[in-house]
Amino acid sequence: MIKKLTIIMLGFFMIMCCLVVCYRYSTVVLNKKKYPVFGVDLSHYQGDVDWKKLERQGVQFAFIKATEGSGHVDESVADNLKNSADTNIAVSCYHFFSFDSAGETQAENFINTVPVESIDMPPVIDIEYYADKSRNKPSFEHTEAILTPLLEILEEHYGKKPIIYANHSVYLRYIKEKYSDYPLWVRNTHEEPTFAEWKFWQYSDKGMLEGYFGKEKYIDYDVYCGSREEFEKEFDLSTRRTKK
Repeated sequence: MIKKLTIIMLGFFMIMCCLVVCYRYSTVVLNKKKYPVFGVDLSHYQGDVDWKKLERQGVQFAFIKATEGSGHVDESVADNLKNSADTNIAVSCYHFFSFDSAGETQAENFINTVPVESIDMPPVIDIEYYADKSRNKPSFEHTEAILTPLLEILEEHYGKKPIIYANHSVYLRYIKEKYSDYPLWVRNTHEEPTFAEWKFWQYSDKGMLEGYFGKEKYIDYDVYCGSREEFEKEFDLSTRRTKK
């Protein structure tokens, strides 16, 4: 009886492990007719990028990592901005938000790294938990004191309301009440997000394309909520900084 019970428990444990793994690596089956404007986001982890090859695979926009906090600059941002300009891929850059430094100095770091004329879409603030923040969540008041000046300074400098990137829990805790009027880029790799109106959706972190040569084999997949015509009109891409 004990042996039989042990086998049953072992089987149950294996099934649960399989379910967890499947859930972790599940990928949304995207309705491409509903969301025809496809893009990616990337950083130095993707290494050297062949932007023309990405364009040939249908990439229409890209978010490029630029900075973190008040001092860190992504080592590939300058090359990515320069090389993407030889394509018709619309680009912007994102800043990884720090709960541990002032919004003013974070804005300065981003502005010193990303020239206004180098991006087609608004700058992005990527807000997510890091280190022990998911266990020891910063208060809304603490976050607001950093985020508000950061957003305001970037909007004044770039002339565009910044996009905020967040997952469901971060959105509910920090964004929903005070910052819901900012364009939203949401992360959900398991189903289409319904918790808020969004402009961009990161639907997979297990995408694979040809044309990047870093230590990371995957690339994040994103879509815009609308048609190509709506995308071009919203971000005024008729006056894009360069053409091929």
